Amino acid sequence: MTDDGIRAATPADASAVRAVTEAAYHPYVERIGVRPAPMDADVGADIAAGRVFVTGDPVVGVLVLVPHGDHLLLESVAVRPDAHGRGIGGRLLDFAESFAREHGLPEVRLCTHVLMTENQRIYGRRGYEETARGRPDRHHRIHYSKRV
Repeated sequence: MTDDGIRAATPADASAVRAVTEAAYHPYVERIGVRPAPMDADVGADIAAGRVFVTGDPVVGVLVLVPHGDHLLLESVAVRPDAHGRGIGGRLLDFAESFAREHGLPEVRLCTHVLMTENQRIYGRRGYEETARGRPDRHHRIHYSKRV
């Protein structure tokens, strides 16, 4: 797997993971009317479980991956806003897809809020296909998958 500077997070990275996640998702709070779930995740537990990967020194990108029996759930991808436009998000998505293949998981799944339109364009360009839409409430999510 080409890691492109992406590594497993350690407990020492916890505050940086929180800061990057907060900065990346904060612009959506007003738009969707609720804090996106990754902002309130138990970072310490996710790091301890080996689910969190980071890139940069200091950390500018965060990825949370949760393997399941038949797919990899990409639970969160976050890039610090001042690092946008440098290909970091694409490298994180590449890493997730490679991780899935290396662990024998044929599919990556993820979801985004219906009002996070920027994400929808990115996922579509990267070959993710919409598979479902959640109920039209504050958690109105669009589910995506990609065979890898």
